[in-house]
Amino acid sequence: MDQVVISKNDELVMKLLHYFITEKGYSPIVLHGAKDEIWLENMDSDYKIVRIVSNYIHNNEQLNFDLFRTKQIMKQIKKKTFSYSLNTLSLFVNLGDSVEIEKFMHLENVDSAKVDKISDLKKYDFILDVFPTITKDTSFKEKGLNLFMKITSEISKKNEQETIKNEEVFKEKTPYVTYLIMFINLLVFLLCNIDNSYVAKLSILNNINDEYYRVITSGFTHVDIFHIFFNMYALYIIGSQIESFIGRFKYSIVYLGSLVASSMLSMAFLPDNTYSLGASGAIFGLFGSLLVFGYHYRVYLGTALRSQIVPIIILNLMLGFMIPGIDIASHIGGLVAGLLITIALGIKYKSTNFDRLNGTILLFIYTIFLIYISFIK
Repeated sequence: MDQVVISKNDELVMKLLHYFITEKGYSPIVLHGAKDEIWLENMDSDYKIVRIVSNYIHNNEQLNFDLFRTKQIMKQIKKKTFSYSLNTLSLFVNLGDSVEIEKFMHLENVDSAKVDKISDLKKYDFILDVFPTITKDTSFKEKGLNLFMKITSEISKKNEQETIKNEEVFKEKTPYVTYLIMFINLLVFLLCNIDNSYVAKLSILNNINDEYYRVITSGFTHVDIFHIFFNMYALYIIGSQIESFIGRFKYSIVYLGSLVASSMLSMAFLPDNTYSLGASGAIFGLFGSLLVFGYHYRVYLGTALRSQIVPIIILNLMLGFMIPGIDIASHIGGLVAGLLITIALGIKYKSTNFDRLNGTILLFIYTIFLIYISFIK
């Protein structure tokens, strides 16, 4: 078995693939028409895109065209991933001797390096700054077919683990918490129809005195059948998705936290002798949560974040400004709260401790702001 011959370039490519996939969490990108090159992505890395190019490039003109084509592909990936910029590392393992790589090393978010062997990586400080252990982690004792089998086995295992994680996150689950929230809303609606005085007793006011329960009860109170129908329909559509994505516990915190925040900001801007009620503030909090989740999983959600989620949020906010009687302060309060609470709680398999810490700090500041503007000012 050890007699099987693997070319120098193939061995180099395998080692680099193994490093970026198993050590640095990169995932392959499927590109139609891309020949003799492998694209990898990790949106949490300094280099969000890594290209390993084994196609033979024999002169500067050919390399220049390759980099031009790379930028065109990057534009497509930017749109798909809702990214403003994509720092890309291109590793060329088969460049001709006449190619002057120094002229193309740093061009508009694309860094390039010529790598004939692993030790060549030490020549490039910009690579070692991001991947300081790359030469150490690409050193193997195995040779030939044994090396090939070891690398492919470990890459397959890593990909299988990632597949299991993604299936766990995106697997459809029964939204029990959403059903419970809908049931409470319908129960309160029936109660208010039996005795109309409950609507005023449960709604939010610009000054609630000691009746702090209104901050929560207002989010379960609706004025008429159309009001509750549209809110419950929106809650079922968006709530069942968010509950499935982030889990019941986090979902419950996001919903209730967004409800309270939406009521508090509403209080600060309500005219005198005016009531505010409804679940829309909490539902906007779920939109904020979906933004955070969609950002972390934007590679898997395709263009949904850019073409569906963000436009829906913007449209609904615009309607709030344009149509009289809509409590836009409640919507904004819930949206911001849902976004910050989700960052603080974290997205499974994606958020870092640093992300959660930043989210917690921002959420604390936002909470102090709401308390001041609602109860102190």
